[in-house]
Amino acid sequence: MTTPTTTRTAIVTGAARGIGAGVAKRLAADGLAVAVLDLDETACKSVVTEIETAGGRALAVGVDVADEAAVQAAVERVAAELGEPTVLVNNAGILRDNLLFKMTTTDWDAVMNVHLRGTFLITRAVQGYMTKANWGRVVNLSSTSALGNRGQANYAAAKAGIQGFTKTVALELGKFGVTANAIAPGFIETEMTKATAERMGVPFDDFRAFLVKEIPVGRAGQPADVAHAVSFFASEGAGFVSGQVLYLAGGPKS
Repeated sequence: MTTPTTTRTAIVTGAARGIGAGVAKRLAADGLAVAVLDLDETACKSVVTEIETAGGRALAVGVDVADEAAVQAAVERVAAELGEPTVLVNNAGILRDNLLFKMTTTDWDAVMNVHLRGTFLITRAVQGYMTKANWGRVVNLSSTSALGNRGQANYAAAKAGIQGFTKTVALELGKFGVTANAIAPGFIETEMTKATAERMGVPFDDFRAFLVKEIPVGRAGQPADVAHAVSFFASEGAGFVSGQVLYLAGGPKS
């Protein structure tokens, strides 16, 4: 990912923990300087410390991805302090699960704002650096829930929207050397999935065992599995792969 004279800079949102943290550390290991973005800047610092301890460069930035002015300021800070970003991983996300008849407009809007509005705002803010460099990689985190999932009308709609957004970015920015792809994970063991089990009143071991029964490879996914796929999409060699959705679920999805 690097040359003797240049180091590419990546932005990873929702990177204080879970999938985002795994992606940030993997991209740093690949040789990129990594901006670790999350709502709470303090929460990002352990990831930054781990990257720096391993010899990499990283920056913690607190930002609400749904806030237009805050996003612009955060991206400008990354460009000034770490380097102009040409790799973007849109991972920030929240859950507000409920059945349709119980779902509030507040919960609908909250999920849409973080997932869809946030992905739009930060991609728009970063694309100028990519087109100027005539090189860029956008990787958006979708989900198998984009195919529909009981109790997740808001999340499923947002993740399906991200797939359409990804394909459109690929069409618009391809002539500038920019690719855009989406990764749609299935069950990944993270703090978020543990919180889901807790909210359901189910021990996490039981929750995991129930889901793993339906996964052909016979195990749950890990943040490192997602990070490996991001590493490929962000690589120099993936320049002819764009507008794709990779279902990373331990088996086929459609």
